[in-house]
Amino acid sequence: MEKGRLLLFPLPFQGHINPMLQLANILHSKGFNITIIHTSFNSPNKSSYPHFTFQSFSEESLAGCTSLLGNVKDIILLLNLMNKVWFDPFLDCVKRLLSNSSAEDPIRCLISDATLYFTQAVADLLKLPRIVLRTSSLSSFHVFHAFPLLLQKGYLSMEDSESEAPVLEAPPLKVKDVSLTFKIEGEALDVMLSGLMSGTKAASGLIWNSFEELEQSVLPNIQQEFPIPNFTIGPFHKYFTASASSLIAQDQTALSWLDMQAPLSVLYVSFGSLAAIDKTEFFEMAWGLANSKQKFLWVVRPGAIRGSEWLEPFPDELLEAVSERAHIVKWAPQQEVLAHPATACFWSHCGWNSTLESICEGVPMICSPSFGDQQTNARYIEAVWKVGLVLENGIEREEITRAIRRVMVDKEGIEMKMRISSLKEKANTCLTEGGSSYRSLESLVSFILSF
Repeated sequence: MEKGRLLLFPLPFQGHINPMLQLANILHSKGFNITIIHTSFNSPNKSSYPHFTFQSFSEESLAGCTSLLGNVKDIILLLNLMNKVWFDPFLDCVKRLLSNSSAEDPIRCLISDATLYFTQAVADLLKLPRIVLRTSSLSSFHVFHAFPLLLQKGYLSMEDSESEAPVLEAPPLKVKDVSLTFKIEGEALDVMLSGLMSGTKAASGLIWNSFEELEQSVLPNIQQEFPIPNFTIGPFHKYFTASASSLIAQDQTALSWLDMQAPLSVLYVSFGSLAAIDKTEFFEMAWGLANSKQKFLWVVRPGAIRGSEWLEPFPDELLEAVSERAHIVKWAPQQEVLAHPATACFWSHCGWNSTLESICEGVPMICSPSFGDQQTNARYIEAVWKVGLVLENGIEREEITRAIRRVMVDKEGIEMKMRISSLKEKANTCLTEGGSSYRSLESLVSFILSF
């Protein structure tokens, strides 16, 4: 018997579309029909999902605003703008879908990205249950929730001399982590976080792309802060093979190059789909990589170096220094790269998808967080799970070389590998019958059918 239809609305950024479409696949496998609501901006590839229905709405009012993706503060402004101007067109879209639904295929609920907090008001207006998907870790959301308290306690205005001090209200963070997480403090951030928290608390339920065994230390806090049903059903990408939906063309030569390398001999370097660095940082990265004497697969996304199209800033001597041991691509099939026997370490910006994928393949990490949840993820990687290192001084060549050698050559790296292999095993077990995520998914299905 068919269980009805679900409306899913992802935030149109790569790191948010992927988990939402993975969740759609998971729920479809449980008997639900799926409609993906989307915008023309970063529209998903429909041909990859012939089993879904797609419904778009016009977002002309955002025309030209995608240039705001240049830095973190502008991303917050763009998110707030989306939450403001999409209300009416989204309302019309959902109204239309509801009026066209049938008794044989009723619309059960809306599942929207938590960041699109305006959708709660739409759901309330239409008396449609709304469940939110949070695409970050529970631990980082706990830190975001604590923002007013951290601000009140003065953590954002402490002197540099106190940067290494612990944050007692949000362990294992340091003062400098709070400063970096909320470095765009101001009205735009207040609006964003306030909407995010109130919109999540007003929802019927909360879905997490994480698993209980990984974040059990913070789960009680989340359940107290958000006293609605919480469903930890991740890691999403492990339910089905090759379930990613990349908005960027993947260079498959990354895999053929890895095939020619020895087991556990390659450092994989990728900073995700949004992070950008300046030319000075790029040179420091390159020299740090070259001086480590390790082989590396480096993703340099077009536009990732500010002011450059791609590799034009590379001086010949530097290119020569890295070329013998390096393979450089514009984008890589990340899940396959991390699962490859040659991959020994992942130097990452520590977005949640990347962090989870690395844990699931048992690959230790070097962390260069950039903004948002990444700082918290990085600190958990180093201090809680003890499966990686944070580059404490930004991107600086000597520290990079030392970190690479610590993870890939020294005894410390062997111990990290053992710990992350244990987490990998737990990630696999939680999805099997009777596992924590398996049980949580069964609860989610029952919960949706109760509407």
